[in-house]
Amino acid sequence: MKAFILDRYGKKQTLRAADVPEPELRDNEVLIQVHATAVNLLDVKLRNGEFKLILPYRTPFVLGHDVSGVVVRVGPQVRQFKVGDEVYARPDDFRIGTFAEYVAVKEASVAIKPKNITMEEAASIPLVGLTAWQALVEKARLKKGQKVFIQAGSGGVGTFAIQLAKHLGATVATTASAGNTGLVKRLGADIVIDYQKDDFEARLSDFDVVLHSQDGKTLAKSFGVLKPGGHLISISGPPDPQFAQDIQAPWVVQQVMRALSFGARRQAQRLKVGYAFLFMKASGSQLRQITPLIESGAIRPVIDKVFPFESTNDALAYVESGRAKGKVVIKVR
Repeated sequence: MKAFILDRYGKKQTLRAADVPEPELRDNEVLIQVHATAVNLLDVKLRNGEFKLILPYRTPFVLGHDVSGVVVRVGPQVRQFKVGDEVYARPDDFRIGTFAEYVAVKEASVAIKPKNITMEEAASIPLVGLTAWQALVEKARLKKGQKVFIQAGSGGVGTFAIQLAKHLGATVATTASAGNTGLVKRLGADIVIDYQKDDFEARLSDFDVVLHSQDGKTLAKSFGVLKPGGHLISISGPPDPQFAQDIQAPWVVQQVMRALSFGARRQAQRLKVGYAFLFMKASGSQLRQITPLIESGAIRPVIDKVFPFESTNDALAYVESGRAKGKVVIKVR
């Protein structure tokens, strides 16, 4: 099969197109013929070597964290899926590799594709949908009438999280450029702050939840918009001791994460708010809860560009440029 391979870590590295064997199918996995995949900032950061502490992949390996496609083979323990099913998924860590013609994914991480959207639209959903779900539903337990600040509203996670938060009945504030204000308002944002002109910390206060996806400077400011008892959930770090325990990191790595998050945790403690780092996990059952929201129209995929498979490196560069509105998709088949 054709695939795009990362031979070595580095910011200037391009992926190499190559013919490789089909992935080995384990007993509890389905083999998916990839129709479409999507590029996430996570792919860029992995390529750059920024996540080696959390995800020590050994090169060479195939990148890619989103897939939509058709089941072509099932392992002997698989019960929920059959050959011919149209599915979508975020493969588990250490089983990624959707920049390829085929990928093997654990049955528990797969869901039937929403019926009302294309393969390209379905491929745009898993990673950002699960990130927003795990942050707002699982960790923050966001409720009707609460206020949530979602940073970078026009990005992949932002466009999904705004819609999910509105569906849950929350008041949503977000940051966006002047050119993207219309987009985030159409998605349901109630308050839009032009980050190029205004300081969000001067405009927002008494919020219940912050979904943080920016740098450390923005993190420090973000704590100040929360009310006592509020929650800040960060998808961009720093990782905290709880996360280190969850992934059963070696003792040395646990101490590194403890040190990295010390400032954030101390600031949170002082302001009587919660701080948690989220590194989303694959979950077919959560995708099955997201599917009806897409089929009912409560959440719609937001796609900026679709690249052909042979232009995978161009898609990666476009995501890295930070100009994408919503998701960048690669049409494989």
